[in-house]
Amino acid sequence: MTQLRNRTIPFLLLLLACLASAQTAPWTTALRGSWVQTGTPAQGDVTLRDCEIVVSDDENSAVHQAAEFLAGDIEKIGSHRPAVVKTPSADRVNIRLITLGHGEVPATIDAGAMQGQWESYRIVTAGRTVWLVGSNPRGTAFAAYTLSERLGVDPLYIWTGYTPEHRDPLVLKRTSFAQGPPAFRYRGFFHDDEDLLPRPFDANGYPLQTGDVPLDWYKRFFETALRLRMNMVAPYTRVHRRYEVQKLASDWGLYYTSHHYDILVSNPFGLTTYNLAAERGVRPEWNWFTNREGMLKFWRGGLMENKDLDVIWPVGMRGTSDRPFTFPPGITEDQRAATFREVIGEQVKMVREALPKDKTPLFHFTMYSEMLPAYQRNPAAFDLPGDVIIVWPDDNDGHMRGLPGSLGKWKHGVYYHLAYLGGRLTKQLTHTVGPSTVAEEFDKIVKAGATEYMLVNMSEVRDYVMGGRMLADITWDAPAIYRAPDPAGRYTAWWSREYFGREAQAAGDAYNRYFATLDTPDKLWMAPDAIEELLDRLYNKVAGETYPAVNAETMAVMQSRNRQLEQALAAESQAENGMSLSEQRFFSVDVALGLQVAQRQTQAALKLEEALRAPDAAQMWQLVREARGSLEQLETELAWAEYPPFDRWYQESWIRTTLSPNNPHRPYIQLRAFIASEGRGRPLRARRP
Repeated sequence: MTQLRNRTIPFLLLLLACLASAQTAPWTTALRGSWVQTGTPAQGDVTLRDCEIVVSDDENSAVHQAAEFLAGDIEKIGSHRPAVVKTPSADRVNIRLITLGHGEVPATIDAGAMQGQWESYRIVTAGRTVWLVGSNPRGTAFAAYTLSERLGVDPLYIWTGYTPEHRDPLVLKRTSFAQGPPAFRYRGFFHDDEDLLPRPFDANGYPLQTGDVPLDWYKRFFETALRLRMNMVAPYTRVHRRYEVQKLASDWGLYYTSHHYDILVSNPFGLTTYNLAAERGVRPEWNWFTNREGMLKFWRGGLMENKDLDVIWPVGMRGTSDRPFTFPPGITEDQRAATFREVIGEQVKMVREALPKDKTPLFHFTMYSEMLPAYQRNPAAFDLPGDVIIVWPDDNDGHMRGLPGSLGKWKHGVYYHLAYLGGRLTKQLTHTVGPSTVAEEFDKIVKAGATEYMLVNMSEVRDYVMGGRMLADITWDAPAIYRAPDPAGRYTAWWSREYFGREAQAAGDAYNRYFATLDTPDKLWMAPDAIEELLDRLYNKVAGETYPAVNAETMAVMQSRNRQLEQALAAESQAENGMSLSEQRFFSVDVALGLQVAQRQTQAALKLEEALRAPDAAQMWQLVREARGSLEQLETELAWAEYPPFDRWYQESWIRTTLSPNNPHRPYIQLRAFIASEGRGRPLRARRP
């Protein structure tokens, strides 16, 4: 009998896995609303009109929060908000959220197959009950978020503006859905360079850097991550931190972590900026060799503040901002490695000693910038503890700088950039890391075994949702995604169907043209830089002075780009014509705006080059005004993209100052100055770091 039972269970598991695979094969079928019965209800379907959601008191706070989101989602779709109760009513349909070990579940759940799994879950209808059962609390919560999407709620609705289709009655099809554990254990968003988020303004009209970002913005970030089944978040870099933010993340089921120089989430950036050194009673000297105890005490401050939360602790040593640590002159590579060993050893020891007994210490060592070549020269010299995740970085533009040749005793992960601030790789305006790059690089990452951890820089999220969703799907189900050819093409086609319905083919064509045109961030700087150089020459021309010839090759490239951009915008416009208003609004930001920035500025540059060749002043000024017209059109398009809650989204800030290269308004500002001075003022030059 035992032998027969042992042979039967694997067969059932295989059957269950096949069923789940058919239901969840990535990027093949529609997800939003796919479980809603739109015809005559069939046997086993469940009407959710007067349902209630059942969550016992002893469930984790993440499960309780997921239940609240699910109740709100059902209300959005069907107008009735289910009550969240502790015990089921006998006369009502109920949706039951249960984590294994917190209540009995029916045999159809096959609880034994889930035991000990990481974040797996089941969604099963049985009679008048919808069972959402997880192997751990996050698994249970993810079951609720999966149900919400299948009922019609867009996981990215905060950024896309999509509202679910109203259903009365709301009927859930008979469902038996099984989801195994994710391919990547820890998966999260890093919200870096949050200069645009609302807060009080300083004397220059920029959001006040030391002001508090409203908690509602972090709720938006965290809700998005959870709906995409992410389990980790790094909420901030250069803003004032409040404990309520990271506690909220932890309460909702997200591991709290941070970036490469935020050691033990102690916020070194706030050493003096936010007076943390004084608050923690240490000398504000970031020097291991002269202030060892002070640095240990500063790090301990971050540890003690957050030790009761779910944290993945960053270890290592860099400067207080995004710069290398300054070693004493003459120190050797071996001495540097010995210092890192000592520092990381102290950090790991500190955490192990301080954490409550129910918290498992988790660490990551992110080899950003100078740390990667230092480690690659001699990994053994670092001698990292075995429970430290080694995190490999990309080149800030979506291409991996390195990956493990062998795993050794460690687990490995990656730090990836969809957004970035720094020179000509800056991506703070529109997405330029396309699906093909993401698919190719994560194929390498998966094959290298660096699947323990994935943190992606998303900045303020809005401009990177397409890539963010793709990464969320890959990190959950990489084996299924890479089982079929052309994952990038399949994703773009699926995304276009999911978000643009009947215009999916035209939308997909527009996306492909977009990424063919804006596949590297430096292409966004070509026209603004050309405008600046042409205006310099026009000042010389007005003054009757000599000036260098325009680079003919550059102008030929711009002529070619102008044609390419015109074709891409024509494809975008064609797709947009058949869309609903909400689809048009999202598409105009996700596709049109980046193309418009590049094309309007390219048009202006070409007009200014004509003005420079004009035989007389009247013709020159006419062409200058035509260039202004293109940039004025762009100003209007940027303003249209700032609909609530994204007010002032493309305005200046302390990161995007008036004359910084990454300010999309800079060419317009420089051209207006030229016109206002009648060409007799001083040229306004970009302020490059």
